[in-house]
Amino acid sequence: EKKFTVTFYREEYERNNARVNSPRGSYMKGKRQSTVEPVFGTLTQFLGLRKINTLGIKQANKVMHLSAIAYNLKKYLKFAQKRVKSGAGMLALLFLIKNSVYKLEKLFLRSLKIANYKAI
Repeated sequence: EKKFTVTFYREEYERNNARVNSPRGSYMKGKRQSTVEPVFGTLTQFLGLRKINTLGIKQANKVMHLSAIAYNLKKYLKFAQKRVKSGAGMLALLFLIKNSVYKLEKLFLRSLKIANYKAI
């Protein structure tokens, strides 16, 4: 004996299946699999982000932002190490980063119009 049931939301299911199986849906699935899912896989498998032990959406959002920063820094450092092989080049990169941070700090503080700020 077989039982056949039809849900009240059948039209929505069919519309969703048609959208997912369309050419645009398969393109979006491929795009998601190549951009977002590897990041989440790395965060859960290698950076220990299987659980978020915080209370509330705001704190969980902070944890996700910090983990994204850590992921991007690791990726950037891997890129910078491949690019620069010599000690002189690494030193130049260090000064470039330091000067960039200094300029960003100066612009940020200038935009806040802090009267007591003086350049170091």
